[in-house]
Amino acid sequence: MQNFRTTLELKKEQHSINFNDRIMLMGSCFTENIGAKLGYVKMQTEINPFGILYNPVSIANSFNFILNDINFTEKELFNESGIWHSFYHHSRFSGLNKDTVLQNINNRISKASLFLNSTNYLILTFGTAWIYEHISSNKIVSNCHKIPAREFSRRRLTVLEICKIYNELIEKITATNHDIKIIFTVSPVRHMKDGSIENQLSKSTLLLAVNEIIRNNDNCFYFPSYEIMMDDLRDYRFYEADMIHPSAQAVEYIWRIFTDTWFNDNTESIFNEIDKLKKAALHKPFQPQAPAHQQFIKKQLEKVNALQNRYSFINLTEEEEIFTSQII
Repeated sequence: MQNFRTTLELKKEQHSINFNDRIMLMGSCFTENIGAKLGYVKMQTEINPFGILYNPVSIANSFNFILNDINFTEKELFNESGIWHSFYHHSRFSGLNKDTVLQNINNRISKASLFLNSTNYLILTFGTAWIYEHISSNKIVSNCHKIPAREFSRRRLTVLEICKIYNELIEKITATNHDIKIIFTVSPVRHMKDGSIENQLSKSTLLLAVNEIIRNNDNCFYFPSYEIMMDDLRDYRFYEADMIHPSAQAVEYIWRIFTDTWFNDNTESIFNEIDKLKKAALHKPFQPQAPAHQQFIKKQLEKVNALQNRYSFINLTEEEEIFTSQII
């Protein structure tokens, strides 16, 4: 029978992610999708400590703050329409109270700095090669915060620029964490506000740059989330209603290819055990007092205790409390 689709044949990576590994993820909203999947099964993660970031320069700037554990002060903030913002952060960090904004920013930087020192895997997702520079402050911004476009200049990064920035950054990171492994990916989310042609040029720039970075650094790897979406799932039924973002089904498909590639058998086994426990915890029985359900709950508690005894780094307190609350 003729095959009516193309698939990417990926081999299992020699370096595999263990369940006790610490994973930091930074980049576009696709990073948050994958990070949520890792967090769902209780893996140790630090996800976007500066919020969602799209371009390579903003991600690199964030790492420089984290590596030096720099505290932000009032001079790094600006007030627009009564709200305090940082040009280096996503708007989720913005707020009405300046001190609260600074506290949230600095707490996340300190936490990320400690986490990075013992991170096993760093997953970076580039979204666009287009950058916006705030003209009056000469800052390449992570978020324009709805400030008028006339206050920014816009240009596309070159492959050479991205490679130079990341070769230097990787050297800094590995100087403090010798064993870290870095997985690059290019977001499958299309930036159609840039225009269709500009989006393609942007993605091509990112792909070429990542290829060069990996070629120059032995601890760097590539996962083809962009190619899976464009070549394997090349159908609009795999997009959300905006026809730009991958659907939940598409994210799940790419996630499963990621786990097949990067998880070893033991990690996959623990993943499946925790997934079953979490689904059991969400189950709403018609007759919670029924002997069969009570027996089911007790078995789930036994599984929780067994998992936590085998792997002390897994925190199943929430699931344990849910099951315990149902015992009559």
